[in-house]
Amino acid sequence: MATQGTQTPLDEAKLNDFMNKAVGDMGAAMMASLIAIGDKLGLYKAMASGEPMTSHEVAQRTSTSERYVREWLNAQAASGYVNYHAAEGKYSLSAEQAFALAQDDSPVYLPGFFLAAVSAARDVDKILHAFTTGEGVGWHEHHEWLFEGTEKFFRPGYNANLVSSWIPALDGVAEKLKRGAKVADVGCGHGASTVIMARAYPNSSFIGFDYHSGSIERARALGEQGGVGQRVVFDVASATAFPGTDYDFITFFDCLHDMGDPVGAARHVFRALKPGGVWMIVEPRAEDTVEENLNPVGRVFYAASTMICTPASLSQEVGMALGAQAGEKRIREVVMAGGFKSFRRAAETPFNLVFEAKR
Repeated sequence: MATQGTQTPLDEAKLNDFMNKAVGDMGAAMMASLIAIGDKLGLYKAMASGEPMTSHEVAQRTSTSERYVREWLNAQAASGYVNYHAAEGKYSLSAEQAFALAQDDSPVYLPGFFLAAVSAARDVDKILHAFTTGEGVGWHEHHEWLFEGTEKFFRPGYNANLVSSWIPALDGVAEKLKRGAKVADVGCGHGASTVIMARAYPNSSFIGFDYHSGSIERARALGEQGGVGQRVVFDVASATAFPGTDYDFITFFDCLHDMGDPVGAARHVFRALKPGGVWMIVEPRAEDTVEENLNPVGRVFYAASTMICTPASLSQEVGMALGAQAGEKRIREVVMAGGFKSFRRAAETPFNLVFEAKR
């Protein structure tokens, strides 16, 4: 079978496979908003015990409208995010579903990502304009759910890995932090990484920097809630101009690739570290070639990079636009161009690569 305008016949089996994939993506696209709604209204948490519940019971526990909740539950069940018990007309979360959807300190907590995804969708008009002009869209220009969602998505991974494996993988850093070190957490956002480190290393002092004033305000509030408000300072500053010198340890969590001038940031870090100091760079997991990144994780990160990371970099001076899938080779080039003599991969997870740089 051939259609008008095509040069070769269509393979119907391949077309059907592609259409089935597209239908799955249609459901996934619509589900992003529903997952965000479930998180914001506490619908998943209301079902966290695993007991089968009617839509009326879920609505009552969350002070929401039953008719909306019923439709939401059916969409969740069709997607495999909730289980439906037909004989009873009830719904439940399995232990695994609850671990990923209702437990916000779980290392696999998912809703934060979907908050960020919905935020990106709200900004399509801005990205359309950017595509046609080549201009950027600053991090601060996005909907507030991006900031909240990013913190919720990354915090569980930091909780699970930062103190237990990432910092111990660095040369002598854990010992310095235990004794008492001066630390800068640059591009800290809502300060999740800063607070985690401050709680783990009470003898050290921490300063979190981010150019986005709204995120710094939220970081200060979360620092107080986390019990480290007296030992952590959060200030507005860019990666190329944050104040202070003689830092023992400087961290960049999932942000170097977003920066307009990552080489300039590397040079500034080089000057701000004391001799023997260490720079830890946490980046999205990526290999060095496009073909190596054509996988489910790469799909997520390339999409996020198109909507968020690349526009953020292009909105700034230099606008290097590394993208979220820059890969180790490109990150190494940036770091070494900043003056560093030592660079290595210290740790990794399915979603992150952790690098150590030394003067």
